[in-house]
Amino acid sequence: MNQLPDIIRDFERVPSDLVRQAAVFQPAILADVAGRRGALHGRIQALRHRMTLVGSALTVEVRPGDNLMIHAAIALAKPGDVLVIDGKGDKSAALMGTIMMSACRQVGIAGVVIDGAVRDSVEIDEMDFPVFSVGTNPNGPTKLASGRIGHPVSVGGVAVRAGDLVVADADGVVVVERERVETLLQAAKQKVEDEAARIEAIRKGDTAAKWLDSALRKAGVLKENETL
Repeated sequence: MNQLPDIIRDFERVPSDLVRQAAVFQPAILADVAGRRGALHGRIQALRHRMTLVGSALTVEVRPGDNLMIHAAIALAKPGDVLVIDGKGDKSAALMGTIMMSACRQVGIAGVVIDGAVRDSVEIDEMDFPVFSVGTNPNGPTKLASGRIGHPVSVGGVAVRAGDLVVADADGVVVVERERVETLLQAAKQKVEDEAARIEAIRKGDTAAKWLDSALRKAGVLKENETL
């Protein structure tokens, strides 16, 4: 039985035209059309409220407090990749800071999603480089432990594979399986149109939720044929 190497260099990414199409949708829209799946735990947040992000995942698994494999991932990344790092939720040491983020931007990495801490947040803010993390810590990391690149990881409670679509904004991060992107983009377009029509109706005074009475009956709050 052949064992996979720790570093998987080649994998299929989301086509660039689909990434551009996905960039117009809020992560909330994509999460909804994906069946309310794919949203990372809310502990992983934008370092600054205005930050947005879209691209294909380059997955990285590290030991808590060690960033050796992140350096390797930066060296292997292709323009448009998003580093998605399983840092085990550890906040005792920052895994990345200004130097690494500068390198990421220079090689064309679209942004970073990390289930761990970062530092140099003021400088990263000034760079306007998209970073989504569990927080900050001034303590630096070690560079001693092995990890993996390109393998499936668990980040914020969501399974992420190399090549999956990553979309993020102030609400958080959503991951969409690469194979589902094209279909979900079509559904997202329809949902945006439907929501716009509903908001316009509300502005005209139609504030009643047509589904509410039925849902309340199903939940046992209202009796059959009873209304609010």
